[in-house]
Amino acid sequence: MHSGALARAGAWLHHDRAAVTATALVAAIIVAPVVGLLAIAGSAQDNVWPHVVHVVLPNAITDTAVLLLGVGLVVTVTGVVTAWLVATCRFPGQKLFDWALLMPLAMPTYIVAYCYVDLLDAFGPVQSAFRHLFGFASRRDYWFPEIRSLYGAIFVMGLVLYPYVYLCARAVFLMQSAAVLDVARTLGASRRTAFFRIAVPLARPAIAVGVALALMETLNDIGASEYLGVQSLSVAVYATWVNRGSLAGAAQIACVMLLIVVALILLERFGRRRQRYAGSARTHDRGSPVQLTGTRAWAAFAACLAPLALGFLVPAGFLAHEAVHLIANNGFDPEFFVLIRHSMTLAGSAAAIACALGFMLAHAEQHARGHALGAMVRLTGLGYALPGTVLAIGAMAPLVTFDNVIDAAMRNLFGVPTGLLIMGSGAAVIYAYVVRFLAVATGTVETGFHKISPHLEMAARTLGRTRIGALATIELPLLRPAVATAALLVFVDAMKELPATLLLRPLDFETLSTSVYGYAARGSFEQGAVAALAIVVAGFLPVVWLARTSRIPLPQDMTAPSGFTSGSH
Repeated sequence: MHSGALARAGAWLHHDRAAVTATALVAAIIVAPVVGLLAIAGSAQDNVWPHVVHVVLPNAITDTAVLLLGVGLVVTVTGVVTAWLVATCRFPGQKLFDWALLMPLAMPTYIVAYCYVDLLDAFGPVQSAFRHLFGFASRRDYWFPEIRSLYGAIFVMGLVLYPYVYLCARAVFLMQSAAVLDVARTLGASRRTAFFRIAVPLARPAIAVGVALALMETLNDIGASEYLGVQSLSVAVYATWVNRGSLAGAAQIACVMLLIVVALILLERFGRRRQRYAGSARTHDRGSPVQLTGTRAWAAFAACLAPLALGFLVPAGFLAHEAVHLIANNGFDPEFFVLIRHSMTLAGSAAAIACALGFMLAHAEQHARGHALGAMVRLTGLGYALPGTVLAIGAMAPLVTFDNVIDAAMRNLFGVPTGLLIMGSGAAVIYAYVVRFLAVATGTVETGFHKISPHLEMAARTLGRTRIGALATIELPLLRPAVATAALLVFVDAMKELPATLLLRPLDFETLSTSVYGYAARGSFEQGAVAALAIVVAGFLPVVWLARTSRIPLPQDMTAPSGFTSGSH
């Protein structure tokens, strides 16, 4: 008996050691771009830092700060108000809005920006109709909001990203015990006072999570900011690298972006420090929703319809109109199918690798013991917080180093130079996708593991199954929905990703996202309407999944839902 116990302890120790080693290797792969970024930034030979500090950073930091503040305000107000109305009130269309308010997540910010510029520009249909209606002869005769501006970018991004806050806030409002609000009402507080003094403070940890996610997506954006004339840090990184040819200068600006990401994470943690939600999630404790009638009912309807229409219905309708018009006049461009193949190849490869690694990480954390492994698993989620431009620059150093090692080995062994095999190929883009979206796969598979009782594996082991046998016969079949969901989320996020794809793709290699960006940059976005619509249709799939699953209450320790897409907006 004693020898059997020692054997089992040895098996556990061996498993823990293997799990820690594998997890440490994955963590090193994920952290490598950050190390590479710092190395590139510190290797500047042309003393570019003074130029960056005095010329580039002041405008870039100012525009980025205003953009983040504006988007933060828009997503907070829109997300919290709509979540409160849908979760606690009944009015016409409430059941529809409950899931439809998530639809803007299917729209990448750069595509929405391209749509609104075409709609609202001086020669677009809106201003043309405005001039015809009021008899103005030219654009100089009247004032109209300028969409190509910092405030236009806030408008576009706020309307696309508010579902992050809506999803988190709605989950908490659905969990809040009616008894808490009833006590406030008994003590004389109005519904408005109870909302501001009770409901919102209780939901603040979840709101902080949603706002932080929205701001990280804002910081990651490059397509919308550049097109709308905002000199954000992401745009400055791209311009410094591609237009000015200074990789070290771009890396130095990217380091500033990395500091802002760290600040956002710390701000989110500070916003929910020492706070836990302690309400009951039982249905009968939530009380009866308030039935709105008359003017209040239609005001609630309008408050929910406005962000849905502006963030999804209007741009999606415009895209569909342009795509149908383009196909009717020109037919399907054969290049479109090439773009589909390129995008699906890169995204499918990244999804397969991310799901395999995510499954390994989730399984290791589920079964191995010790705090070190859990800390390393959390470290592998760092890539999700890295903006695409930061990730692209940081990935160059480890990829080039790896290519040089392969080249040196091939020269010594076979006398054949290989050059850069990975950098400048699709493999570099896949690596960036995996680093960025591994956290999505790991979190989704972890959720699946948490739903499986550990007693099932114990029973299988008691009946003589090995750990691998129990995994293959018990856990894997039960985890198929979670793994499939993780693959879908990573696949669609990779399909939409623009900054990393734009900076790491091979020469003369286009995907759906880079093709749309190229058409917009040439002032002919309507020519890329079919590709843009394909991206939106792909993004619709995980949003439907979120709509089906997001009514499940969040755990007491408020964390971001594992199903959140990166955005790649």
